[in-house]
Amino acid sequence: MIESNEVDNKAEKFTNQSNDSSSKSAQGSLEPSRDPREDLEKRIQELEAQLKEKDQKYVYLYAEFENFKKRSIKERSDLLKFGWEPAARELLQVVDNLERALLHVPPQTDKNLMDGLEMVLNQFKSILQKQGIQPIETLKVDFDPNLHEAFSQEESELPSGKIVKEHTRGYTLNGRLLRPSRVVISGGQATSK
Repeated sequence: MIESNEVDNKAEKFTNQSNDSSSKSAQGSLEPSRDPREDLEKRIQELEAQLKEKDQKYVYLYAEFENFKKRSIKERSDLLKFGWEPAARELLQVVDNLERALLHVPPQTDKNLMDGLEMVLNQFKSILQKQGIQPIETLKVDFDPNLHEAFSQEESELPSGKIVKEHTRGYTLNGRLLRPSRVVISGGQATSK
């Protein structure tokens, strides 16, 4: 048999639960009723704000990706244009040595040998020009520190700052300085005392 205390406790719990639920429903009826349209409009505004934020992120990422593609294309192009720069510098030393050799050939050397060396040098230069290497013009032009390296100065009839002699020819590779010209610049005319 169930004791009476247990039954009383269960009955008391049941009445307390029913009183709580009735008081909650009474409180709910005291709150003003909300218009469902207001809730929908608020939700629409939240969703529109989220959509606008996502749209801005998309536009930003798309622009960033386009910039990345352009930068990658430029880097590849530069690699193709300037990637062989170290080898080009070393080949220019070979050109310099061939030119020096032709300048210092003894007069009794066979003319056919001289012509052959000049043809090889010209062919070498034309191949370098096809690859984008151009000589820098220096004589009787104004000294430009971006293209020329002055290693001495001497008096001449040219105005001060003009290039008088070229010691080593300079070159550009696709418009970029490969090697500066080593030059002698004019200090102006000598003044007699």
